[in-house]
Amino acid sequence: MNKTPIKVLLLDDDEDDYILIRDWFGEFQSDYCSVEWVDNYQAAKTAIKNNEFDVYLIDYRLGTSNGLDLLREAQEMGCSAPIILLTGKGDREIDIEAMKAGAADYLEKRQINAPLLERSIRYAIERKQTQQKIRAQAALLDIATDAIFVCDLERKILFWNKAAEYLYGYSKEKAIGKKISQLWHEKNLQQIEAAQNTLIEKGAWEGELHQTAKSGKNLIVESRWTLVREFDHKSQTILVVNTDVTQKKLLESQFLRAQRLESIGTLASGIAHDLNNVLAPILMTAQLLELQLKDERSKKLLPILINNSKRGANLVKQVLSFTRGIEGDRRILQIRHLIWEIKQVVRETFPKSIEVSTYIPQNLWTVSGDTTQLHQVLMNLCVNARDAMPNGGKLSIAAENMVVDENYAQMDLDAREGSYIVINITDTGVGIRPDILDRIFEPFFTTKELGKGTGLGLSTVLGIVKSHGGFIQVFSEIGHGSQFKIYLPAQQTKEYQEEADLEFPHGNGELILVVDDEDSIRNVTKTSLETHNYKAITAKDGIEAIALYAEHRDEISIVLTDMIMPSMDGITTIRTLQKINPTVKIIAVSGLATTEKLNAVTNIGVQAFLAKPYTAKQLLQTIDNVRMG
Repeated sequence: MNKTPIKVLLLDDDEDDYILIRDWFGEFQSDYCSVEWVDNYQAAKTAIKNNEFDVYLIDYRLGTSNGLDLLREAQEMGCSAPIILLTGKGDREIDIEAMKAGAADYLEKRQINAPLLERSIRYAIERKQTQQKIRAQAALLDIATDAIFVCDLERKILFWNKAAEYLYGYSKEKAIGKKISQLWHEKNLQQIEAAQNTLIEKGAWEGELHQTAKSGKNLIVESRWTLVREFDHKSQTILVVNTDVTQKKLLESQFLRAQRLESIGTLASGIAHDLNNVLAPILMTAQLLELQLKDERSKKLLPILINNSKRGANLVKQVLSFTRGIEGDRRILQIRHLIWEIKQVVRETFPKSIEVSTYIPQNLWTVSGDTTQLHQVLMNLCVNARDAMPNGGKLSIAAENMVVDENYAQMDLDAREGSYIVINITDTGVGIRPDILDRIFEPFFTTKELGKGTGLGLSTVLGIVKSHGGFIQVFSEIGHGSQFKIYLPAQQTKEYQEEADLEFPHGNGELILVVDDEDSIRNVTKTSLETHNYKAITAKDGIEAIALYAEHRDEISIVLTDMIMPSMDGITTIRTLQKINPTVKIIAVSGLATTEKLNAVTNIGVQAFLAKPYTAKQLLQTIDNVRMG
């Protein structure tokens, strides 16, 4: 059976040593080896650089040079073949240095014989093949999108793949040797203890874990643990595979919220019909009795009965508008006139401590809707804004044309592609707590004092907007205010068709740094940029952004950064980037586009502001304006 010969190069400046080693090669029992000889450093270096041999035997003493220098140079050149160092006499320090430098073995010349040399070459090749196999397997783990790591039973990290670096924000060098508790916080430590007990007992465990990274970002992972009997010379270790399902859970939460609202609506609708059946005869009977009863006491009591029956009927009407939507009298209307009417009412009836402003472009598209219902939507939102500013503040009502594209629709579960009128109602009030933000559209849910609200205002708003084919987005910060964005389908006008046909601005291969703590927004933005001839790199927070900018400063053309992020907010990130490069071009991004935010970023020298979520066209147009500016 023919075997591929093992090609060996000997570097030794003593020809007698070469002849002796050549003869030993002739005595080899198993593998067929061929040996070639060079007597100078440069010839060996050239052979290593050209990857001409399978094994290199290098003498330590080479005149003015030595074998250790060549060994180090070989490692720098990326030599993959094993190198065995030959020494004239045993020197412990040289042996240690050789192994540190990457030698596969070291042999003392006076002790070498044919079997020893053959065994050393064979083991060196086997070790190199094993190392290459391990590296290939590790490379496969690095390609995996799941975070994969190995830890001991004390939860100290022994192995850490690339996806784990991305998910948790720690490089392999920083993670290995650290305990998991030093890298992130587990929200349910009892669950972890129970999981480890199950793992020891059954050899495997899987479940959902809620974690908080050092950056403050909340993570939800589907975790699978397997007990490994041997790894890194340890008898028992844990192989962990974590799949990030944070975004998936967020979308599920939105879907479940929609289902919950639908279920509540179905229930409320049934109750509303029954209430109507009860209230109708009460109201009609009371009105008949009002005509027939003449005594003073009855005349005083009947109006109370009639008025409260009417209040009950109006309450039922609100419930029905939430649950089913009311078709109403639909016609083509211009939102500009509606906003102007609301502005007049607000100025006349709201406290003078609330400053009202509006912005409506001249080319605003039209919508098909019911004027009374849309008036109710805007009035409800303005009243809520007033209640959120007991000590005064600013109320802004604005409208704009917008085309929701695929890029934008991926950022919101309720969004659909198409043309819309977007009405923004923004206040500078107390804000909405994150723990109740998911519930504000539920019927009968209210944070107002008893007797000051039915909890049907926002649920009615949602019902009306949905019945018009639109959707709502809410952004809020405690202590800074809230913004409600009402999306209503616009009419397909000629002007819109012409605008939609315009080509998007394209880049010329410029590199854009995208900074956002939301994975979906980073990924969609990166894809949009690369589709339109830009290059993009992403950072999940300000700290990572600064590190990337310092590394690629001369390549990065524009930085696109969110304003609200964990670890380091947008303002601090921008100021730090400007210290690195005072002329850096920055586009600030925020979901809460208040006047204060616009003023704040303008005052620190930001070139443009982009409201989130944004379409691909808005993104590219903003970048093009900054690039050309």
